[in-house]
Amino acid sequence: MSRLGEVGGKLYRGEVSINFVGRQRLWYAMSGLILLVSIVALFTRGLDFSVDFKGGAVFTFAAPSSSISQVENAVEAGGVSGAIVQQVKTGDKVNWEVQTKSLTGPQTVKLEQDMSSQLGVNSNNITAKTVGPLWGSQISTKATEALIAFLIVIVIYLSIAFEWKMAIAAFVALIHDLVIATGVYALAGFQVSPATVIGLLTILGYSLYDTVVVFDKVRENTAGLLGGARSTYSEAANLALNQTLVRSINTSIIALLPVAAILVVSTALLGGNNELEELALVLFIGMLSGTYSSIFIATPVLADLKEREPQYQALAKRVAVRASGGRAAKRAAAKAEAGARPAGGTAGLSAAQLAEEAADDGYADEADGIEPAGDELTATASRAPGGSVRPGPRQQPRRGGSGARHRPTGKKKRR
Repeated sequence: MSRLGEVGGKLYRGEVSINFVGRQRLWYAMSGLILLVSIVALFTRGLDFSVDFKGGAVFTFAAPSSSISQVENAVEAGGVSGAIVQQVKTGDKVNWEVQTKSLTGPQTVKLEQDMSSQLGVNSNNITAKTVGPLWGSQISTKATEALIAFLIVIVIYLSIAFEWKMAIAAFVALIHDLVIATGVYALAGFQVSPATVIGLLTILGYSLYDTVVVFDKVRENTAGLLGGARSTYSEAANLALNQTLVRSINTSIIALLPVAAILVVSTALLGGNNELEELALVLFIGMLSGTYSSIFIATPVLADLKEREPQYQALAKRVAVRASGGRAAKRAAAKAEAGARPAGGTAGLSAAQLAEEAADDGYADEADGIEPAGDELTATASRAPGGSVRPGPRQQPRRGGSGARHRPTGKKKRR
């Protein structure tokens, strides 16, 4: 855990950075492929709605000695075709469940009698539940209305709390999660029940929670960004993703562990096709998809939308110019260090470079160390920082006429 905390601290401070926003094309391609498979599965296989949505009848009874083929033959003998026969485990008991289309009263009674006689089951022990097609249609309509209302409220809230482009990015992520979850159900043939719809609305809210946390950090990092030229909007948004990455992972793991436990327990102890399993299954799929979309879809989409604005395009140009100037200065410094200097030490250097060298050595620059003396120039002494005098380079005497006398100072005696 301490190791993970260290990584989180480095991500938060920007010492370690994962370029999520800069690789958005890769994430878009991956999501596009998953969405394509999900859409194809939805159109080709479709969703397997439970009786609560499409209407029909469900017969439940105990026949331990019967096989699935015997139950199917008994149902067909009762004049019903296309029934779904499966075993359902309830506690320690294993029952048969037969789902059929909508039946009339006489059809229901005839089917119960045929199954009772052929399977050796008392007709009083057969439980029948019928759902009319009108009721199923109403349930489907209410579920669709609830989903649409949820999405509208979310868009309005994000537009007020943040801005409309963040609302669009969050909406894209929600639709992404919705299509993937329903596509997995269509591809795997899982049954869609009212518990599935409840779980679907739950995971959309969970996905939105993770996205809002990231967006709040993005808003904090981009406040006052246009006043400088330190980073682009995409870079600031990517930093926000890295700063909240460990939190998103920890939150997702903590949320997935109990859901996975419920899924395993409901499948192992209660058998398949129970409401607890259906709820846990959609929660598990949706939470995985929601965590992915919050990191790899929502923020990159937001950055793409913001980078289209003129002020952020101008900011990107300023950042690029500043970065290119910094690189040029580094290249010039590297060339200056790599280049060989003359033996004289300062020959060939510019005035600015001489000034920098003098400042680095701790000496005050007094012109170039030469002062006028009459019509000639002589070397002068330069003072060290402590006040002591350091003699300048020794001046060689000039050769004059025969009457000229040379003094130690190098000056010619005037007659």
